[in-house]
Amino acid sequence: MSTETTETSSEASSTESFEFKAEVSKVMDIIINSLYSDRDVFLRELISNAADACDKKRFLSLSSEDAQEKPEIMVKCDEDANTITLEDTGVGMTKDELVNNLGKIAQSGTKNFVEALGDANDDVNLIGQFGVGFYSAYLVAERVEVITKSMQPNSKQLKWESKAGSSFTISDCDDSVDPIATSGTRMILHLKEDAAEYVDALKIQDMLNRYSEFIEFPISLWKEKTEYKKVPDVEANKDLDEGEEPKMKTVPETSSSFEKINTQKPIWLRSPREVEEKEYNEFYKGTFRGAFDEPMKYSHFVLEGQVECKSVLFIPGQLPFDLSKDMFDDNARNIRLYVKRVFINDKFEGLMPRWLKFVRGVVDSDDLPLNVSREILQRSKVLTIINKRLVRKSMDMIRAIAKDEDEGQYVTFWNNFGKYLKVGMIEDDRNKEDIQPLLRFFSSKSGEEYVSLDQYIERMPEEQKAIYYVTGESRENAAMSPVLEKLNSRGYEVLFACEPLDEIMFESLRNYKDKDVVDAAKESAKMDDDDTDEAKKAKEVASTNLKATMEYLETLLTGKIQKCSVSNLLVDSPAALVQGAYGVSPSMQRYMKAQAVAAGADNSNLGMGGMNQAILEINPSHPIIKDLDARIKAGKVDDPETEDFALLMYDVAGMISGYDVQDVSNFSKRVMRMMSGNIDTVADAEISTKTTDLKEEVLAEELSSKKNDDDKVDAIADSEVSTETTESKVADVKEQKKEESSSKKKDDDDDDDGAKAVEVEVVG
Repeated sequence: MSTETTETSSEASSTESFEFKAEVSKVMDIIINSLYSDRDVFLRELISNAADACDKKRFLSLSSEDAQEKPEIMVKCDEDANTITLEDTGVGMTKDELVNNLGKIAQSGTKNFVEALGDANDDVNLIGQFGVGFYSAYLVAERVEVITKSMQPNSKQLKWESKAGSSFTISDCDDSVDPIATSGTRMILHLKEDAAEYVDALKIQDMLNRYSEFIEFPISLWKEKTEYKKVPDVEANKDLDEGEEPKMKTVPETSSSFEKINTQKPIWLRSPREVEEKEYNEFYKGTFRGAFDEPMKYSHFVLEGQVECKSVLFIPGQLPFDLSKDMFDDNARNIRLYVKRVFINDKFEGLMPRWLKFVRGVVDSDDLPLNVSREILQRSKVLTIINKRLVRKSMDMIRAIAKDEDEGQYVTFWNNFGKYLKVGMIEDDRNKEDIQPLLRFFSSKSGEEYVSLDQYIERMPEEQKAIYYVTGESRENAAMSPVLEKLNSRGYEVLFACEPLDEIMFESLRNYKDKDVVDAAKESAKMDDDDTDEAKKAKEVASTNLKATMEYLETLLTGKIQKCSVSNLLVDSPAALVQGAYGVSPSMQRYMKAQAVAAGADNSNLGMGGMNQAILEINPSHPIIKDLDARIKAGKVDDPETEDFALLMYDVAGMISGYDVQDVSNFSKRVMRMMSGNIDTVADAEISTKTTDLKEEVLAEELSSKKNDDDKVDAIADSEVSTETTESKVADVKEQKKEESSSKKKDDDDDDDGAKAVEVEVVG
């Protein structure tokens, strides 16, 4: 980069032109320390440069009659010297090219080469474009040596060297430098003290597998191998007899050699017709390490026209492990972005929507708008086009699974990834209608099988006009909801929403194929005939007749319910709790409270105030409601029994509607008072209990007596458990025992004592 100022002045004008100045050392500092966020990418950039050099040589060799060395790239780590050496057998560089390509920042030799080719550049697959990738070497190196030899005739072997300052040197190589056979470039990185980790061959191998496994040219890494061989055991064979087989021992033998790293083939660059299913499965397991399942479906396509893109997408056979704990785990890597076979990143959020996080695949496009460091994907029309195509292909795969003759395939898919489609319903308005037919639910008629919305509509009775659903923490809980009673009596099927996500999703699913989707547990839920004049009149009459009762309940339950109203959905239950138009279900309330507690927030009313209070709906034809109404009209408003009666009805209505009983202590007391019946005092209850215990003891004693006592014992067992009857029976038994006692012999004293013990206990 020039630091000179060029100044031009025109005689006819006072306007002057200047060239921008740059502090070279400062620019280098920015490139090295600010351009890249992860210094691992230095290897990606340098390997890409080497691949470009090999591709240039391959292209230029097409017009040459001379046999050329096969292009390849080699990487060697030297722990003792603290260096990394990268060597390619590519096109190499002349002295002028060293000055222009390495001495000028942002001067891309690859870009100039492509421009020089013009229309013929379709035959090359060059990567470089910005002219700064070389300087990424200084992320880890304090000094860089470049030894190169151009493939041009009579070229010398040259050495370029710099410490990332404002200068560099170029010299002829002496005899101490290993010669380059035909042409190519050798880069030696003298690592910084804090970059010693990069001399580990395993670390470099992992980086090569991540960034450059699909580079077209072979990449080999110098590795140390240990093999175990059997050799004669000299010590053991000293006293070996003639003709005896010599004894062997196993010894380790260490050797070092170059091993090819990039064995994977980029199948997305091939025609889909040429790739077999086995190759897709192998590619899936090899690319997404840790994936031991077979992909359920795959899609291989090429996008041409305004934007060029090649891609292979997979739907996993099972939920990936990294998504099993957090369905939107930021560390999950599902879509890998490549540019001309070089891995760029797998963290770009703009390529796929969040609800397709489970879809895995690779995308390779030259048109993606990357920043200079090739780490950030910029928003553009190109990205939008690719995003739409990826979503469309993903949806095609899901639909294909749903249409598969083996219905178990989609059941497996739904169990693994159904929650993602529900999120898509909530977040993606553009694709919401395409997701709807793919949703699956349990219902009041489906048993252990899922039902789709289309299947639901197919088996709807002719008079049914809406799709009904009810929320609950489980299928069993949802099936117990009292609001199902009238729907079931009509033969209507009801979908079960058993997850918190379902309730939010149904808010986005307001209708399907001209059918309204209705929450049966909402106050606004109506049957098809509720709007008839006859139904309206019947409800109005019932509301008028029960006005005093509803007012009593509203007063008694102030702070617990919004209001009390007559229900049109209850058949067997006296009452139920439902939510208003903007309220949330009890299961959602519990979920929101748990979230609030986890976040350390105050969960009182969840910030919703009285809006989330339930509505008490009563069944005007139920005996319990009629009994309560009779008590109110009889003036027993202040009677504690009336209050207990009403509160117990409210608590039971809440439980069967999915709510928790808030005051368990008082609820249990009301139940006990109801169970006690006519027992007025605790003392009476204790006497009754003692009498019953007494009777049980007498019965036990009689069972141990002679067989002729069986009839008496049976008579006592069949008698009613009342105080007077029990005492009469006990007296008869006592008298009988006295007679038996006087006739027994002395050796039966033990039995006598037992009878007396019973007698004493009875009297007491």
